[in-house]
Amino acid sequence: MSASHAPVRNWAGNLTYASPRIHRPTSHEELSTLVRDTPRIRALGSGHSFNRIADSGHDLVRVDALPQEIEVDPASSTVTVSAGTRYAELAVALHEQGYALASLASLPHISVAGSCATGTHGSGDGLRCLSAAVRGLEIIGPDGEPKWLRRDTDPEIFPGTVVALGALGIVTRLTLEVEPAFTMSQRVRLDVPLDEVANHVDEVFGSAYSVSLFTNWRDENGRVWLKHREDRAQGTWHGGRPARTPQHPVPGMPLESATAQLGVVAPWYQRLPHFRPELTPSAGEELQSEFYLPRAVAPQAFAALREIGDRIAPVLHISEVRTIRADDLWLSPAHERDSVAVHFTWKQDPEGVTPVVGALEEVLTPLGARPHWGKITTLPAERIVDSYTRAGDFARLLERFDPDGKFRNPFVDALFPRS
Repeated sequence: MSASHAPVRNWAGNLTYASPRIHRPTSHEELSTLVRDTPRIRALGSGHSFNRIADSGHDLVRVDALPQEIEVDPASSTVTVSAGTRYAELAVALHEQGYALASLASLPHISVAGSCATGTHGSGDGLRCLSAAVRGLEIIGPDGEPKWLRRDTDPEIFPGTVVALGALGIVTRLTLEVEPAFTMSQRVRLDVPLDEVANHVDEVFGSAYSVSLFTNWRDENGRVWLKHREDRAQGTWHGGRPARTPQHPVPGMPLESATAQLGVVAPWYQRLPHFRPELTPSAGEELQSEFYLPRAVAPQAFAALREIGDRIAPVLHISEVRTIRADDLWLSPAHERDSVAVHFTWKQDPEGVTPVVGALEEVLTPLGARPHWGKITTLPAERIVDSYTRAGDFARLLERFDPDGKFRNPFVDALFPRS
């Protein structure tokens, strides 16, 4: 087992982890011993969080060097996968066996366990967050012993164990729902009036299997990505004008990193993400924020963001609007409500971005906004927790699973102080 003592930065490069040691075990036995014998330890995923949710002044452990497992069970329509596997790897392996995940995030390079622990999502009126596909997970507790938790055998607590912020233990394997593989095509509509989207949310976001709107909130128009399943009828909305050439979600970025458009049919995993798995995606150095709102308030959210669009645009690469179906996971930002999520890919300018994020929160929080667990927010921890009706249940679950605080860090302590 290797252990790094050198400073390690996250994917965006905006923070350096404070941990004095980052371990990388190569076997489950090594991991169990490490967890058992280490007073304070947390899991570190693929480093795609933009805040200190994964950070610790104590030990961190990566699980991506454990033996990779991708085992499909046709009888239950599930796949059991090692926690450190990235969605890009999982998707290819599934497709080769004739299966698919219902949804993927726009970025396929993120790890399965890290994505599920933070409630990360794709886009689609009928699609829940990635975490909602979890049917079981194996977790190593403070004593170093692995334990499986499953939706069918642990129904009372299971919804509290998936989006768990890394606070309940080290997740090593997950079982996910799968379905038969399908094909998709992707088209882009340009010059779509934001007023039209705000006034016809159901029509626009229901016009394809997965829909994303990109805008800077200062211009009157945006661009809409429509991802169609070939086995389902296409929607009837055709706002704006069709793109005749390939587009990149982030203006000015090389087109080669974006997945193919113009109606070219391909397997699901080559169209659901915005970015190709074999190429470095997105805008390079950046910061990110995201806020989930009740779907019903989308028109008010659009109006509020356009009011401050002149403040947003100068420090923004691009903003994306997506829809997510409700789920029952206690700490999912889409818990018990169909949601519209507004994502912001910022320039890496913390001094310029921070006050703008604060301004966003001033207008979006009264509408019920919940920030993404792994992205930048200025909201105080108690205000975030207050928006979750099952937060108290999770706090009790945390005490039950980790009574001595082995897996805690300042991020978790601020949200759920120890009693």
